[in-house]
Amino acid sequence: MPKTVRDQASTVSAQIDTLTATPLPAPAPEVVPLSAALGPQAQAITHRLGELDMANTQTIIAFGAAAQSDLRAISQEMLSGVKAKDLGPAGQSLAEIVSTIRGFSGSELNANRRRSWWERLTGAAAPLAQFIARYEQVQLQIDKITENLLSHETVLLKDIKALDLLYTKTLSFYDELALYIAAGQAKLHALDTTDLPALEAAVTTAPDPVKAAQSLRDMRMARDDLERRVYDLHLTRTVTMQALPSIRLVQENDKSLVGKINATLINTVPLWETQLAQALTIQRSREAADAVRAANDLTNDLLTQNAQSLGEANKVVRTEMERGVFDIAAVKAANDTLIATIQDSLAIADAGKAKRAEAADELAKMEAALKDTLAAAKANAPKGSA
Repeated sequence: MPKTVRDQASTVSAQIDTLTATPLPAPAPEVVPLSAALGPQAQAITHRLGELDMANTQTIIAFGAAAQSDLRAISQEMLSGVKAKDLGPAGQSLAEIVSTIRGFSGSELNANRRRSWWERLTGAAAPLAQFIARYEQVQLQIDKITENLLSHETVLLKDIKALDLLYTKTLSFYDELALYIAAGQAKLHALDTTDLPALEAAVTTAPDPVKAAQSLRDMRMARDDLERRVYDLHLTRTVTMQALPSIRLVQENDKSLVGKINATLINTVPLWETQLAQALTIQRSREAADAVRAANDLTNDLLTQNAQSLGEANKVVRTEMERGVFDIAAVKAANDTLIATIQDSLAIADAGKAKRAEAADELAKMEAALKDTLAAAKANAPKGSA
């Protein structure tokens, strides 16, 4: 990660601590009535009470309208802030940096792994060379993402400060509504306890009872309009009170996201880069050690093979030097074979002679038998047939 990005991330970290350590005031839970108000608060309620003229309907309609217009301005400001805020890319950048780091497998560093048939076919680079190229590519991606995260972090910090100002304005409007509500309640109490009873009494004693009754009716209608107006202000104050924790919630989410981004920039990315650099260094050391070990193994193998070859060659040479022209074992074996051959020839000749003698005896017997048979046949022939 570039040093400028690291320094800016450290500066942002200090700003986050400052923003977190600054508490915002909490809203008042209840409306303070005029009878219980003191000092400037009582003066402020009395001042707003002076805006009411029960004989003028417009003053009742416009009662607290200025404060409500401030609410619309604040709402529009919040809406524009939400539209202008771009939280999506910040979260997307965090997701990209996580996916980039997770997608970079340390197993790719294994230079001893067998390359696939496709890598051998296409002549792909060795695993370490691929790893270094991939590391450089991922490093560029990480640097780009960290710069984007830093810009998102700056925008979010501005949003957090703007939300502080928005919270202050909303709280001021919330308190302003309380003053108007207190003034309206005071006026309603005065109408119910003083003005309306007086008008009701005047109806029976006035020279013109019809006109007095109309005045009473108009005052009662104005009183009901004011009551509805105070109720609307109550509702507006309730909505405003709900907006305050919403602003704080958005602000806390922004602070958390800024904290995550800052932790990623200051801690996660440098740690990951350090681990990858160590992995590369360790692999290079391992390769150097493997080369030295291979050289030593080759030397030892050559020494062993040469010694074995020398012993075998010496044995063969010395054996041949001590041998005679003919081996006695070979002469003896040839003599035994010759004797056996002669004996076999004699045995075969004797067997043939015996068989010929037997065959001669058999032939003699066969010839005698034939003669006897012919003589018998001649003696048995009829007379005169000769």
